[in-house]
Amino acid sequence: MRAAVRDRYCLPAGVELREIDTPVAADDELLVRVRATSLNAADWYEVGGRPYFGRMTMGVRKPKDNRLGVDFAGQVEAVGKDVTQFSPGDEVFGGRNGAFAEYVCVREERAVVPKPANVTFEEAAAVPVAGLTALQGLRDNGQIQPGQKVLINGASGGVGTFAVQIAKAFGAEVTGVCSAGNVELVRSLGADHVVDYTREDFTRSDRRYDLLLDIAGSRSWSDIKRILGPKATVVLIGGPKDNRLLGPLGHLARLRVRGMIGSRKVVFFIAKFNKADMLVLRDLLESGKVTSAIDRRYPLAEIGGALDYMGEGHARAKIVLTV
Repeated sequence: MRAAVRDRYCLPAGVELREIDTPVAADDELLVRVRATSLNAADWYEVGGRPYFGRMTMGVRKPKDNRLGVDFAGQVEAVGKDVTQFSPGDEVFGGRNGAFAEYVCVREERAVVPKPANVTFEEAAAVPVAGLTALQGLRDNGQIQPGQKVLINGASGGVGTFAVQIAKAFGAEVTGVCSAGNVELVRSLGADHVVDYTREDFTRSDRRYDLLLDIAGSRSWSDIKRILGPKATVVLIGGPKDNRLLGPLGHLARLRVRGMIGSRKVVFFIAKFNKADMLVLRDLLESGKVTSAIDRRYPLAEIGGALDYMGEGHARAKIVLTV
């Protein structure tokens, strides 16, 4: 089978498609023929081995794993003898390392669930990492409640487009922050208010928010605390990526420390894959409460170009690879 690999840390152009052995499903696994996959910020970081601090887990001199990608959607090709929930031909989506490939094997009890019939493979493949990050950020770490005022800084990105919709599904009043070219997109996803940060400083607003989901990581603590209610929660997800040593970690650490003083709560987390939350996302997709916003589609053979486009910082919503 063909898979996207890189044997060293490199520019996106150094990622190549290579013929490797097709995996064989273990007794508790499904072999999935991948029809679509999607890019996440973590994929871009992993290609170049950045931030350098992250190489403590990724591999110091070279990647511990030369495979890339996590999100996938496709059809079950074969199942192990202990698998009971899936059969060959079933359409599924989920997350598994090495998903930039024609096939992946994933354990039945892990993050793989049936794909809703009303959703395409491309739309389903856009969901897992970004959707789980938005869901867990708002529900588990933000403790979102109906009627709360929620601000999403970075509302037009992969996580942000799902966060706007999930926050609305929880009954919140949602304000999205984005650039001028993405205002209509964010509004179309259900945001009650949209702020164009190129024309308006959202930290100078008269509004006060119960929950801030900070994906862009573009403002300091002294800026954002002005718009927080006295018991507000700030959930940190992203930050500037131009620091080669620490990437967004320096910004996240500063806000986390500054937020330890006072009545507001500041939380940083990394999303975790699990079947229960994938089923929540599946239900939201099936009901139409959440849809996937897709910026561009590339064939898997153009993985380098897709990563380059993401690295330029102009992408909105999700970038999908068709396989």
